[in-house]
Amino acid sequence: MSTATPLYGTPVTMTITLTGLATDANLLAGRQSTLVDQKDTDDAIDCLVGGKVTTGTTPTTAKQIEIWLIGTWDDTVFSGGAGASDAAFTPTGEKTLLKLLTIIPTDGTSDHVYEWGPFSVAQAFGGVIPTLWGVYIVHNTAVNLNATATNHAVKYQPVKFESA
Repeated sequence: MSTATPLYGTPVTMTITLTGLATDANLLAGRQSTLVDQKDTDDAIDCLVGGKVTTGTTPTTAKQIEIWLIGTWDDTVFSGGAGASDAAFTPTGEKTLLKLLTIIPTDGTSDHVYEWGPFSVAQAFGGVIPTLWGVYIVHNTAVNLNATATNHAVKYQPVKFESA
């Protein structure tokens, strides 16, 4: 009798440009990643996603960074009107059409690195990972995010099953 055990893949850096991302008091205008193709590329049953976001100089205390997931139900229409590539993104309609992963409370410390994750993509979507999915990040810290690219990262780690 064989047993299914998890097989963790190599973490993959997602394409999302967070350097200098402008603040939005309404927590709408943010940035989306290029979508991950689960069907044709990873073939994983889940992905663990996480990363780091660094605030800019003299952010306002008691604000937040929001991390959301974008998905598709038909490989062509994406949550909240998102596109398929790394781009500025303001959700159309209700932001609740996206899946909230986490809200990171921020403080007034300049260049504070906030690490987040790991979060299960499949769990966020009710147990099954969409064929195409991505990340959307927005903040209201009152200043642009840090301007150094290496101070930001979003990665995912595919999870598959193997028979042992």
